[in-house]
Amino acid sequence: MTAAASDGTGPVAFIGLGMMGRPMAERLVAAGFDLRGVDTDAAARQALAAAGARVFENARTAVADCDIVVTMLPDGAVVRDALLGAGGVAGFLKEGTLVVDMSSSAPMGTRLLGAGLLEKGIALVDAPVSGGVARARDGSLCIMAGGREVDIARARPLLDAMGTTVIHAGPLGSGHAAKALNNYVSAAGLAAACEATLIGEAFGVDPGTLVDILNASTGRNNSTEVKLKPHILSGSFASGFAMALMAKDLHTASDLATELGMTACGAEQAAALWSAALADLGQGADHTLIHAFLKKRARARKPV
Repeated sequence: MTAAASDGTGPVAFIGLGMMGRPMAERLVAAGFDLRGVDTDAAARQALAAAGARVFENARTAVADCDIVVTMLPDGAVVRDALLGAGGVAGFLKEGTLVVDMSSSAPMGTRLLGAGLLEKGIALVDAPVSGGVARARDGSLCIMAGGREVDIARARPLLDAMGTTVIHAGPLGSGHAAKALNNYVSAAGLAAACEATLIGEAFGVDPGTLVDILNASTGRNNSTEVKLKPHILSGSFASGFAMALMAKDLHTASDLATELGMTACGAEQAAALWSAALADLGQGADHTLIHAFLKKRARARKPV
């Protein structure tokens, strides 16, 4: 008996088979869910079909009779258009369908989306992820979920198939808020670590040695442990997470503070830094190339 049948879940549509979406969808196939993968990219569909899923180019066709629809798309605007836009699928969903948005979306927009779906008898859970492509492949993602407990419980079998840590962050939109805030802290830590290695190297401290010191000391963070040596000091700059996505998440965090009537100087400065790096390096840049941008800036400054 498949996992889908054993927990009472019917067909699941998964919309968005990008770098993160496809390995996440493959985890659901491996867990036994009756999965319908949706993407406009033929290669992505073919790869998921090889893993055992049914694949569709047209989301409206895929969602017919589905109990749960998962979205893994670039941002909240794309998610809203896919669901409630002129060509959206909400009108093709049966009443009682659960939508699980695993994209990195703006939390205030998520609340509005939830209200719009609720008018059609459709529930929404926001469940963005952290961990990158490698953890998407092995099913060890951290998933932060926002929404009603009953809806998260309904989504839980799917979430457990994709992640080892599933945390109920709070009401609808809380998952997206937590994801943006997490990435703010992550980006700030990465920028600080990169600057530290550049300053240390200018003084004569080997960057790799400084990373070892940071990792044995209080400066240790995710970036010093898993990004500095493998992706930055090696020169590969191939973590699989785009600078454009990091810049977007930082603006989401900064905008959230503004929408709540708060001043968040650190978040505003981080958003400005990463936007400048994106403008300099281009949309295709890996986020670890922040090191190259900071190095360029450091060299541009004239000695006092």
